[in-house]
Amino acid sequence: MGPELSNPSQQFPRACATAAVLRTKECCPVWEGDGSVCGALSGRGFCRDVAASELPHGPQYPHSGIDDRERWPLVFYNRTCQCAGNYMGYNCGECKFGYFGANCGERRESIRRNIFHLSGAERRKFISYINLAKNTVSPEYVIATGTYREMGNGSNPMFANVSLYDLFVWMHYYVSRDALLGGPGNVWQDIDFAHESAAFLPWHRVYLLYWEHEIRKLTGDFSFTIPYWDWRDAQECDVCTDDLLGGRHPLNPNLISPGSVFSAWKVICSQSEEYNRREVLCDGTAEGPLLRNPGNHDRNRVSRIPTSADVEFVLSLTDYETGPMDRGANMSFRNVLEGFASPETGLAVRGQSTMHNSLHIFMNGSMSSVQGSANDPVFLLHHVFIDSIFEQWLRRHQPPRSRYPTENAPIGHNDDYYMVPFIPLFRNGDYFLSTKALGYDYAYMMDPGLQYIEEMLNPYLDQARQIWQWLLGAGITGMLLAGIVAATVTLAYRRRRDRRGTKRLSSFGERQPLLNSSEEEASTSYQTTL
Repeated sequence: MGPELSNPSQQFPRACATAAVLRTKECCPVWEGDGSVCGALSGRGFCRDVAASELPHGPQYPHSGIDDRERWPLVFYNRTCQCAGNYMGYNCGECKFGYFGANCGERRESIRRNIFHLSGAERRKFISYINLAKNTVSPEYVIATGTYREMGNGSNPMFANVSLYDLFVWMHYYVSRDALLGGPGNVWQDIDFAHESAAFLPWHRVYLLYWEHEIRKLTGDFSFTIPYWDWRDAQECDVCTDDLLGGRHPLNPNLISPGSVFSAWKVICSQSEEYNRREVLCDGTAEGPLLRNPGNHDRNRVSRIPTSADVEFVLSLTDYETGPMDRGANMSFRNVLEGFASPETGLAVRGQSTMHNSLHIFMNGSMSSVQGSANDPVFLLHHVFIDSIFEQWLRRHQPPRSRYPTENAPIGHNDDYYMVPFIPLFRNGDYFLSTKALGYDYAYMMDPGLQYIEEMLNPYLDQARQIWQWLLGAGITGMLLAGIVAATVTLAYRRRRDRRGTKRLSSFGERQPLLNSSEEEASTSYQTTL
């Protein structure tokens, strides 16, 4: 495939994790396509100063100059590649979402589908892809294992290798971790750059898009999309089976069945209290097996999995954000969907988890802790479905960008704030728009005819594509066998005819066989039928 997905962006690109780059704070790598910084010679982009938003954030985080994520990414970099046209990437070496080709001029739409509508081969492929990502060290990205202050302001880089799957686990941890204020256990917990406010939905939208890009690059399958789990009205974890994301262990209900590849997975970034006590960051070290015990959770906190009626109520809400724009917001589409407000009244609730949050609690394991929740692959299917509900709301209400808060949202959530910890930079408000503009759609939101093709016919066509070589071989073999049989019958007939002709010639003096004999007509008919 072309270079559209080469050198995709993540935290932290190896090219920008050196002492020299950290000291200069200039993350403007060379694009190998033309050998110039940010692909400038090809008009892809240029190295520019980062213009971080100066608008005020809310009162939830009263500190300043304490956390590396404040005014992202200025603590680490104040100059990055700014890409032109349809180009994107930390060195402008890839295409914007939805664009492909050497010059990013090909527009293409990908379709995310219900995991239960995938063929058996497609399901196995999905599982094999994410297991491959779990066991493949990222060749281009590293994770930060210390703060910028611990790195001596860049003179002593602290980074570590990590697998492609765990790279995204670490990113989700890093964006939601507590702020370290100095001293063991001295942290500020009311801070999260991707949850509990407006950026919850745009941030996870970009996160999932890049996850898909990484899998495409790893596997070479550029049609890959993450499937979704439509959990509306479910009574149990339908995807928790050995042929999907792992059943329950027969001896220990907290573990994954040994019949699933996920039983061998180890989690990272799951011990937030220990990190706070030691005043350290997660360093990507394996911390034990993947845990999951769906349904055996605190029933007082989550009474049931959300219903179709719950989703419909959420979609009826007209305001994206309200009031303090945090988990105390009432009648806020974002706050109800995220799960801090009731899907029956729209009012914020304490001591309960609804909608998105309820599925995390229901899983009762690794997925139930915000910082380590991405360890469980159920996280992906769940968040893709949450993204689809966000898309339904955008299409129903068609809000202008002005409906997204520009100031006074909790830190990291204003429109112009760059998403932590992405390099290159993405503004929150830029992703407050339809998936159509980002090159993907959901099968269940398509026109009925197109939906039928995507959900019903494509799995069978995919199976046919996988066995077409066998079918072709079988057809050729059948033709050869038919030819051999026909030749054998013809030869036998001619020998018999010659014998009879010789006999007749000796008796009656005929020099040629009868051309219109009934035997010959029957023989011709038989061959034609064969």
